[in-house]
Amino acid sequence: MTGTGDHEDAATYGATAQAAIRRPGRWWGRKGTAAKVESYTRISFHLFPVAQLVTALLSLTPVPARSALPVAGALLVHVVLGLRLTGQALDWVAGRRARPRRLLCAYMACGFAGAAIAALVLVKLPDDPPATYYTACVGTYVLFLAFSCGLGVLALRTHRQSLVAVAVATFGGWLLGSALLPAPAAAALALSTLLSAGGLTLASRFSIWLLQAVYELDEARHTRARLAVAEERLRFGRDLHDVLGRNLSVIALKSELAVQLARRERPEAVEQMAEVQRIAQESQREVREVVRGYREADLYTELLGARGVLSAAGITCTVTGTPTGLPRPVQAALAWVVREAVTNVLRHGNAAHCRIALTVVPAGPRAEGRPAVAELTVENDGVPSESAGSSGSTGGHGLAGLRERLAAEQGTLEAGPAGKSAFRLVARVPVPADEVAESGVPGETAERARQELE
Repeated sequence: MTGTGDHEDAATYGATAQAAIRRPGRWWGRKGTAAKVESYTRISFHLFPVAQLVTALLSLTPVPARSALPVAGALLVHVVLGLRLTGQALDWVAGRRARPRRLLCAYMACGFAGAAIAALVLVKLPDDPPATYYTACVGTYVLFLAFSCGLGVLALRTHRQSLVAVAVATFGGWLLGSALLPAPAAAALALSTLLSAGGLTLASRFSIWLLQAVYELDEARHTRARLAVAEERLRFGRDLHDVLGRNLSVIALKSELAVQLARRERPEAVEQMAEVQRIAQESQREVREVVRGYREADLYTELLGARGVLSAAGITCTVTGTPTGLPRPVQAALAWVVREAVTNVLRHGNAAHCRIALTVVPAGPRAEGRPAVAELTVENDGVPSESAGSSGSTGGHGLAGLRERLAAEQGTLEAGPAGKSAFRLVARVPVPADEVAESGVPGETAERARQELE
């Protein structure tokens, strides 16, 4: 069983990788902000060893093959270790694995060994070699030290350790220069080592700091979303307590009274049990209203909550229009539309902007007997093209449930793509002219939401 599962996982991974290769744009579009920053950082750091390889090989072009081969061999080993260290170090920064201490030590040792080989080649050059020989060997020497620091600091914990690595590389550059070159040239070599190693180290530390900041911001957004869900659960718990608390206490007291009366064979026991039955049925009806969201279903509250939840998820949300004067049944139906639409925005795609617009379209002078229509539009971007195309008018279970709720109010629902990587949901509910707007007057909680929304 385990082997079969492993083969299935490998096949699934291979199919996913092939699909990502065929559709790189879609693969990138499905990633969140933190994943995109991490991918960009990984690609950038993996290009560092490639740049080292290309630069060093170009520098070694004028050096005789017999002298350049040992340096090139050490360079290839150093580049391979650098590629492995980059991946494992970034996994360690992301908290997915332990710190690669052994690989870090091997990479640093290979870097200093390569620098030593470049120095030996420089020592064994002829007495009067061309100036390009010196430039090639010295440049390769500096590259070994600079990239050892620049990529090695990815696996270091503190800035002090990074400064020590730069100091060691700079001292190595000065040591070679003082042994083989005149004083001005030795100072220039030490300065070039300091600038190159320090620049790469600074870039690496800043990139790691930025990546960790993005991780923390992403975690903060998820935490705020979880807190919003927890707050909604607490509100739901308070509603259940308000509905069931008093009724269950009354049921317990009347049941106890009915038991006492029944033991005395009093006819009032039947009346008490009938009252218990009535209260239980009323409690059942109220619990159903709470579960369905009708007890506090107000469009003001839903619009305000949608803007808060989307903002907490890092999505810019604009809300236009107010449900002032709409009847309570219309508000309740549209409130469910807002709730389901916001859930879809958070769950699907990678939206950056969301627009919620509420308008009331009048019937017009020629449309005799036809009521006005309340129209709610929710549009967001960041939807992959295949998702937008597959989320057409049929939709999933959530949209099917919305259509059923709107159908009870003679309303309609349209959902589908709106241009490239965008999705639009439009709900229309007729507003009967004879409906009394007082049924839509908000309560205390909804009134506060209306004031904050406006």
